[in-house]
Amino acid sequence: MAIGSRNKVSVSFSMSSMTDIVFLLLIFFIIVSTMVSPNALKVLLPKSAAKTTSPQTVSVSINTNLEYAVNGNIVAGEALESGIINAVGQAEKPGIVLHCDQSVALEHAVKVMDIANRNKFELVLATRAK
Repeated sequence: MAIGSRNKVSVSFSMSSMTDIVFLLLIFFIIVSTMVSPNALKVLLPKSAAKTTSPQTVSVSINTNLEYAVNGNIVAGEALESGIINAVGQAEKPGIVLHCDQSVALEHAVKVMDIANRNKFELVLATRAK
């Protein structure tokens, strides 16, 4: 005589609740990541062996004495933006080449980058060839 229990326990596991949670988390992270906007300036940093293909219209230099020069003419820090805009003129695709001494603090280079970003100018950071 075989004695067996009448109550069978099911050992199956339903994955539908787990996939619902995963999809909800995925949607949450997608929405949150689109709301975060980094405060970065888009700057083209060329390799030292490469050359830029687009012609640049204005050259801005910053020397070790923190003097700004637009196309070789010394400009005061307060008049830098107007000097760059005057030098660009009516160029079709205005671009700036930034020549910055390596000992100059980053905040001075960012000042020029910010001017280029505000006025929708392309900016290239000049480097030395190896």
